[in-house]
Amino acid sequence: MPTLLSVNVNRIALLRNSRDHGWTPDLFALSRLILEAGAHGITIHPRPDERHIRASDVSPLAKLVAEFPNAEFNIEGNPEHNLLPLIAANRPQQATFVPDSTTQKTSDHGYSPEHAKRISPLIAEAKKSAKRVSIFVDADFASIDAAKAAGADRIELYTEPFAESLHNGTFEQTLKQFADAAKHARSIGLGVNAGHDLNLENLPPFVRAVQPDEVSIGHALIADALTFGMAETVQRYSEAVKW
Repeated sequence: MPTLLSVNVNRIALLRNSRDHGWTPDLFALSRLILEAGAHGITIHPRPDERHIRASDVSPLAKLVAEFPNAEFNIEGNPEHNLLPLIAANRPQQATFVPDSTTQKTSDHGYSPEHAKRISPLIAEAKKSAKRVSIFVDADFASIDAAKAAGADRIELYTEPFAESLHNGTFEQTLKQFADAAKHARSIGLGVNAGHDLNLENLPPFVRAVQPDEVSIGHALIADALTFGMAETVQRYSEAVKW
């Protein structure tokens, strides 16, 4: 099964929100372009302060994705904040739980085993509306086992440590850690997603070794679109996730 590409469009919304008029860049036109260029899905991560994706964006984006029969809509965020009502109202194919605080600039760790156990009722609630639930974890077996026990369908491996390994001399060791973590997750019946700081340089070795079901990429892809244009960038990333 090939690795699928879901594009996180938060950075487009962040740029839009830097102006009071709030209509350029056009989040919805660019999301359509992303899907037309071959991305498998759209990911959003609405936060309580609406610094990028707003609650009012979610329903129009869900309807847009629904125009593409093979595409998937992924709503991610902290289920202990404002996420569950958005999931219930929009019924995404995937809900991804991330243990970020309201003050974090971006996600920087996965669920601990203890925290995964505490959100088990929230996973069950989300599964009433979402086709599947994935939770953000670090690449260690204990966290993966806890995700399974809590009722998750998939994990999303937090990949910043892998991205850093290309520059700190631990590449082979770290890549093996992620490959072993993915293998373990699949052995206990979990799907495997991955995301955070993945880019055109580090994606090819990662997907070949780890073979994730899906990668969610936002920051690097949107940044590369400034150089290559959005359609070509999506096509480049679609090639980079092949293995």
